Amino acid sequence: MAVQYEALSVLSFLCLVMCASAIGVNWGIQASHLLPPSTVVQMLKDNGIQKVKLFEADDGILEALKKSGIQVMVGIPNELLNGLAGSEKTAENWVSKNVSKYVNDGVDVRYVAVGNEPFLQTYNGSYLNITYPALQNVQAALIKAGLGNQVKVTIPLNADVYASASGKPSDGDFRSDIHGLMVQIVSFLNDNNAPFTVNIYPFISLYNDPNFPLDYAFFQGSASPVVDGSITYTNVLDANHDTLLSALRKNGFGNLSIIVGEIGWPTDGDMNANIQYARQFNQGLVNHVSSGTPLRPGPLDAYLFSLIDEDLKSILPGNFERHWGVFYYDGTPKYQLSLSGTNTSASLVGAKGVKYLDRKWCVLKPSVGLDNQNIAASVSYACANADCSSLGYKTSCGDLDAKGNISYAFNSYYQKNDQDQRACDFNNLATVTTENPSNSSSSCRFNIMIEENLATSLRSIRYSWGWVAFIPVLMIFL
Repeated sequence: MAVQYEALSVLSFLCLVMCASAIGVNWGIQASHLLPPSTVVQMLKDNGIQKVKLFEADDGILEALKKSGIQVMVGIPNELLNGLAGSEKTAENWVSKNVSKYVNDGVDVRYVAVGNEPFLQTYNGSYLNITYPALQNVQAALIKAGLGNQVKVTIPLNADVYASASGKPSDGDFRSDIHGLMVQIVSFLNDNNAPFTVNIYPFISLYNDPNFPLDYAFFQGSASPVVDGSITYTNVLDANHDTLLSALRKNGFGNLSIIVGEIGWPTDGDMNANIQYARQFNQGLVNHVSSGTPLRPGPLDAYLFSLIDEDLKSILPGNFERHWGVFYYDGTPKYQLSLSGTNTSASLVGAKGVKYLDRKWCVLKPSVGLDNQNIAASVSYACANADCSSLGYKTSCGDLDAKGNISYAFNSYYQKNDQDQRACDFNNLATVTTENPSNSSSSCRFNIMIEENLATSLRSIRYSWGWVAFIPVLMIFL
């Protein structure tokens, strides 16, 4: 019996190590057409993905994750924080409906993510006074439900909650305007054996600073490393992570576990968002997580951002926001990627059994001239109500001519509206064709939309713009 117990203990330890080092993924659903949750769960299994992070407790997704063996982090959107902060009963009801119910049915919920980057400076303090009380009430509700040891609370925070005045990781500390609050939260997480979750985006560092050294964003070494005492940092992830660890140590919590909740690289929408860089970064990341960082060697717990492209995400930060997925909207892999990190020639396994609409596209009529006075307003309307984020300078569709750009905009709107004939008129400027406008020599894809079942259609309605009034957009591609 003792030998059997020892063997089980060893197996449990090995599983713990493997699960900690295996890369997880973020599964977002801000898309006009969603793959069925069961299809996505099978895709996760086919690719050996053992951990998934959700931004909300979606019933269909949680149902599909039952008995899948996949560990789950369930998110609570920021708009729910106020109610959870003000009422213990509200927190208890949320836990009962979105955690206990599914744990009892075989969903392996490991974490509840309370809010998402609530202390971003762009929020102007909207969530400063409610995030910590919400965290406390959710934790109390988990304990009351008998899940306090099994399910841990956390708050996914942007890396802007800490900084280093010198630029060296060893000088890291929490942001001065929220220092006291951060110490309270960190102390609470520590008391409840819960992790600190941080989102780290090397791409955003590059996007925001044209002088940022490109090679420092990746994992192959840098000509501009950061030297911090005896440690030389050659990539953003290590330096950023260890800046956080220094902040934790400085405030007495150096042993707190850290999860990298979001990290990845987009494939379109910006000159540095492309397939080549995304594969280079994400493969480097997968290979790197097993070794950890200079201040904390060992497996790094990280969730790749993201699983699938989302065409309804806000593009206020940049057009790249809709292109973080390692899979396209239809579950097709974008590039070769080994998620195990051991076989770099391995390929991702795409979604199976995906159904598409008819092979037809909406394009500008060949007879219409570029001087037509209705073109500008029509393209603006199409782009405001669909997705034109692949159009622009050095994007995947950056090599299209003026008529190609117009056709792309029209087709995007047509496909988003399920190929409704009325969605391909545009003041009699457009026509439906069965000839694929995509050029084999171009990276630009004129998509055909996937079919949806009723359940996924109803869920996606929450994110839809609907039929909105004309919104002008810059005609940078005309």
